[in-house]
Amino acid sequence: MVDFELTEEQSMIKQAAHDFADNELVAGAAERDEKEQFPREQIRQMAELGFMGMMVPTEHGGAGMDTVSYVLALEEISRADASAGVIMSVNNSLVCWGLEKFGSPSQKEKYLKPLASGKLLGAFCLSEPEAGSDAVNQRTSATREGNSYVLNGTKNFITNGANADVLLVMAATDKSKGARGVSAFIVDKAFPGVIISKKEHKLGIRSSDTAQITFDGCRVPEENRIGEEGFGFKFAMMTLDGGRIGIAAQAIGIARAALEASLKYVRERKAFDKLLYEFQAIQFKLAEMHTNIEAAHLLALNAALKKDRGERFTKEAAMAKLFASKVAVDNALEGIQIHGGYGYLKDFPVERYLRDAKITEIYEGTSEIQRLVIAREILDQK
Repeated sequence: MVDFELTEEQSMIKQAAHDFADNELVAGAAERDEKEQFPREQIRQMAELGFMGMMVPTEHGGAGMDTVSYVLALEEISRADASAGVIMSVNNSLVCWGLEKFGSPSQKEKYLKPLASGKLLGAFCLSEPEAGSDAVNQRTSATREGNSYVLNGTKNFITNGANADVLLVMAATDKSKGARGVSAFIVDKAFPGVIISKKEHKLGIRSSDTAQITFDGCRVPEENRIGEEGFGFKFAMMTLDGGRIGIAAQAIGIARAALEASLKYVRERKAFDKLLYEFQAIQFKLAEMHTNIEAAHLLALNAALKKDRGERFTKEAAMAKLFASKVAVDNALEGIQIHGGYGYLKDFPVERYLRDAKITEIYEGTSEIQRLVIAREILDQK
């Protein structure tokens, strides 16, 4: 049996994230959601706490923490504000981790250090209008011209896209090679030819920005390519494994928020001269919500531990994301049901939790893709 007892440092990180979430995030979350307002000041504070580059070694500007600590902190942040949670997740899991693992020394010095310290914000550009789950089908092209590549194409659904300073972009350097013809590039958003085409207006996580980005003759120096030509698809898939742990943690945070709101409500609201928590039907709902949160939490910790030990964690990350995202949606729905008509009103937070929860079943690999990943992993076992 795996021992999930937290170290003293992990407990301190969890408490620090909990306190920050309660003191700095909760109060303005609904207003930021309503106004689609990016939480710039809150992200700056999170950077000061070391939450924007948690797993990056200190010599590269990060906090030098483990993945378990990252999961614990991200759960707490997302419990208060899922939009802040996904901003944190993308910068940590999809941007900093990939650069720390596969970037060159000069790339780490120029880009990773300011990203990990929170001085810069990153985005991960893989999805396209016709290449979401079909990530091999990259229509964005990178054509070699001397010591540079010229990028042309469009990326869709890019979290942090409008506010990011640095973009990690997957593009086809040789379309005839399929997955082996995709390469990865670091693109400074200030480069000529980077165009924020559109900011998306979303159902949930509305204070995190999601943008469409167009590359129109964007010239990127050769030294900004990550690894060799053709490494991009493998880079993206390995990076997404870690990203799925982050989204699992985000989903668990939303699920916890739905349970906490429901517990508060049933202790205050009466029906038929009884407090709601006295009804067995309500108790059963609360018991199931809590049990599913604990199961999702253990799945996420298991994936995090495997990652920290340097073991393969593809299946575990997919399992954690698949289950945790379902728990987030189910708990949010139950939270609304427990609140009755009030749950449908913006006066209470559970309607936002449902809107925020749904995306966890879609981004960084839909639930259907997670099932495919898990099935392939278990079928490949000897």
